[in-house]
This record gives sequence, C-alpha cells and structure tokens, in this order.
Amino acid sequence: MNWLHSIFENPFYEIAIILALAAFLGVLGQILKQPLIVMFIALGILVGPAVLDIVSSRDQIHLLAEIGIALLLFIVGLRLDLRIIRSMGKVALLTGLGQVIFTSLFGYIIGLLLGFPDLHSFYIAVALTFSSTIIIVKLLSDKKEIDSLHGQIAIGFLIVQDIVVIVMMIILSTLHHGEGTNFVEELFQTLLAGLGLLLFAFISMKWVFPQLNNFIGRSQELLTLFSIAWAIWLASVGEFIGFSGEVGAFLAGVSLASSEFKEVISVRLISLRDFLLLFFFVNLGANLDLSVIGSQIYPAMIFSVFVLIGNPLIVLIIMGLMGYHRRTSFLAGLTVAQISEFSLIFAGLGFTLGHITNEVVGLITLVGLITIGLSTYMILYSHQLYEMLSPTLNLFQRGEIDAEKEYIYDRHIDYDLIIIGLGRFGRRLAEKLDEQSKINYLVVDFDPGVISECKVGRKDVMYGDMEDPDLLEHIPYSEKTVIVSTVANNKLSYQLVKLLQKKPVKGYFVTTSTSTDYRELRSFGISEEHILRPHQMAAQYFYHTFLEDKDTS
Repeated sequence: MNWLHSIFENPFYEIAIILALAAFLGVLGQILKQPLIVMFIALGILVGPAVLDIVSSRDQIHLLAEIGIALLLFIVGLRLDLRIIRSMGKVALLTGLGQVIFTSLFGYIIGLLLGFPDLHSFYIAVALTFSSTIIIVKLLSDKKEIDSLHGQIAIGFLIVQDIVVIVMMIILSTLHHGEGTNFVEELFQTLLAGLGLLLFAFISMKWVFPQLNNFIGRSQELLTLFSIAWAIWLASVGEFIGFSGEVGAFLAGVSLASSEFKEVISVRLISLRDFLLLFFFVNLGANLDLSVIGSQIYPAMIFSVFVLIGNPLIVLIIMGLMGYHRRTSFLAGLTVAQISEFSLIFAGLGFTLGHITNEVVGLITLVGLITIGLSTYMILYSHQLYEMLSPTLNLFQRGEIDAEKEYIYDRHIDYDLIIIGLGRFGRRLAEKLDEQSKINYLVVDFDPGVISECKVGRKDVMYGDMEDPDLLEHIPYSEKTVIVSTVANNKLSYQLVKLLQKKPVKGYFVTTSTSTDYRELRSFGISEEHILRPHQMAAQYFYHTFLEDKDTS
C-alpha cells in the first residue's frame, strides 16, 4: 500500500484526485439540477477529514483559495456600476439597507434565543444578511430577466449588500489588529492605510488606465493577464499595509469598473474564478467536522426558514410601502432568499480571527446548503409561485402604484441592426445608416481606437471580440434585429452562424472577401443569401450604374 500512500502525499496527485471528484460532482449536480456552488461545498466536505481525508497539501490549497477569493471580490468590484444605484435610486438603498438591518437584528435575537453567545450570534446574524450575487445574476440571466424592473432592483440592493460586507471586513480587520494595542491609534492607522489604497485606486482609474486602455485592449490575452495581475497585486498591497487583501482586490475591480473592457474582463475571469473558488471550499472542508454540522441541524433549520421567508418578507414590505406593485416586490424579494458565498468567506474570516468556533462555521455552511438549494428552485419557479400566492400578497401593496410609472417604457433601445466589426466595409455601412435616422444600430468592435472614435461621433458602441464564445450573451439583440458581421474570417463566421441559428433574430449576414472563401462558407452549409461579398457587390454596383446601358445598346 506504499504506492497508495505516496499518491496522497504527492500534491500533484492529490489535486488531480480533487479535480476528478469535482468534475464527477459537477456532472451529478447538472443531473440533479443543483447549482455548482452547492456541489463545491459537498466536495469540500467529501475530501475533508469528515469523509475521505485526502487533503494534505493545505498550504498550496490555501494559496489557491486566497487567489480565488481575490478574483471573486475583484469581479464584484468590476461590476460595481454606480449608474445602477443612481437609476434605481431610493429603492436600492432603502431595500438593501432595510434587509441588512432587519436580518441582522432578528438573526441576532434568534441566535441569543437559541443559546449562542453574543459574538457568535453577531457573526451568524451578519452572515445571514448577504445574498449570493453570483447565483442571482446567473439565474436572472438564464431567465432573461436581468434587464427587467425587478431584476434591476435586485442588482441594485445586491450592490448595497456587497458594500456592507466590505465595510464589515474592514471593521473586523481593524478590531483584530487592535488587540493588545491602542485601539484608537490602530483604527486611525488602518483607516489612513485604507484611504491611501482608495486614493491609489482612484488615481489609477482616473489617469493611468485611460492611457493604457488603447494598448492593452488590443490583445485579449494581455487584457486578461493584466486584470489578474492588477487584482492580485492590489490585494497583496492591501494585505501588506495591514488593511485587507479582500478590500484591495475589491478596489482593483472598482478601478476598472468604468472601463469599456469590463464585460470582457468579467466574462474571461468568471471561469477562472469558479475554478479557484473550488479550492476555497476544499480548504473550508478540510477544516470542517461533519459531526459538528450534524449537531447544528436544529438551529440550521430555524435560521434557514428565517432566511427563506424573512428576507423576501422585508423586501415585500419596504417595496410595498414605496409604492411598487406586489408582483415586482415579490419577484425582487425572492432573490434574497439565500445566503451567499460571502457568508462563508465571512465565517472563515471569523474562524481565522478566533471569534467563532468550528460549530458556528458548520452551522453557517449548513444554512448555506439549505437556502442556496431551495432558493434556486424558488427563483426558477418564481412566476408560478406568484400565481399561487397572488391573492395573499395584496397586503403588501399600496393602493397607488406610483413608483413604477417611470418604468412603463423600456429603458433599452431595440436595435434594428448590429454591426460586428467597423473596418472599411463596416464603416461605409455605418455612414450610410447615419443618413437614415429611422434605423437604430449598434457597433461592436474590439479595437479601442474605433470605440473612442465612435464615442466621439456619438455612435452606440460596445467592446466585443468575435473570438469570444460568449459574445452573443452580451449583445442586446431582439427578434427584430439583423446582425451583420463584417469580419472576413471564415472560421469565426461559421462559429457565429452556428450560434445565430439558435437565436431569435430577424436575420444575419457574414462577410467574405474572396471567391475561395465564399466557396468554403457555402461548403459549411451557409446559404448564399446570408453571405455578403463586398468586392462583388461593388462590381455589380459599378456595372449596373455605368456599364449596363452600354451592354444593352
């Protein structure tokens, strides 16, 4: 059995086994229709001491987990769009803060009634306030409800929650460093370091990155590498100055939140973040005692019911008092019926600081398992739940539904045409469209110079690369939209057509420059009416305009 012992002692073999188990559980999760994060938690428990006990490379796994957390917070900061808070205004702030205050206050009281000490009750209560931005955004996107009114409100108060958790991490970091020293002095030094970090991030956002964008944005690989390096570097700076590595990573994301490349960065980093977060849950599972979790089933059930019912209830009450329709309030409220991966990170921080025990971490983890699993189904079947509960929801709606009057019309433009690539052909097409004011069109290009030029010319433009397989997930098309690719690349054109054939668009066209490329596109099964041939079109135009009369005479 020496060979078996050597396998578990070798970090490479150990991680290979963990990844194999992760893939197996991921497939199982797909079959059972469970969120991947739930399977990650199950994986952590499975490989931990409670079951298989195969985690021996704790330092390496802890390092990968730290990088994953940094990228998670970086992406949250990257998505911190202040325009959402401004557009949602009062409802995002009041609902977000109201839900946090309600959950933390009553969660603390429930913790005390269940016999938990003050500090443990505080950690449990705060952990219950955070909802999973990742899961909610994913579910709303899958349901095509991210741009709906309730979707935008949910995103607004999720941003408020994200800010609250960052503030809580700052406070806990300060309290930890203040042990055995002058607390006021330590607090002042920590806040001063934080302000310095914030100032550095602001300077980078305002003056440094705009100068680098035109260069870095030309290469997708360089853009991704730079983003990861920036996130990890600023996280390490935050850690070095005694502030917080998590806050440093968050500010790194905020500093790039106004960049036109943020969507591309976010899309490219999500898979890497999910992969590295796997090790966060493995690291958590390695320190988790399943017997401890088993002893927390009763309080976990009580806290889970509180989150599943209490959180949506407070959103219903606040939005109802503000004049929103009960349906909007209900659909928005369901999005907070779970705790977040932030809750587990927060619990892990408390355990590291010695504020809470393994039992409390186990309790919060079990509440996460229960609420994430059940709330997923609640969100997926939200409309059916509303139909079922609609008669009883009148209690949460005022007579005047005045808060939704400004949202009667769609806030987004329905584009008639989307041009992918603003080269010579695309530019001429855009110029002709500018002469027809009734045609709404959007330009998609990966060249920062083209994007800057379009902004100066007041054209609607977004950053995107045809090589990005998720490009169509970000383009705002509808059933009346025609999509035209002016990029003469047969491989990319074929990939685009395969994706567009499954999408509800009015029409699509791809471009080719030579007869050989045209024949190749036809061999791919792309019909002739979907292929644009600029040179042949120019020749035909010239013939019909100048030569046709001479041929017939």
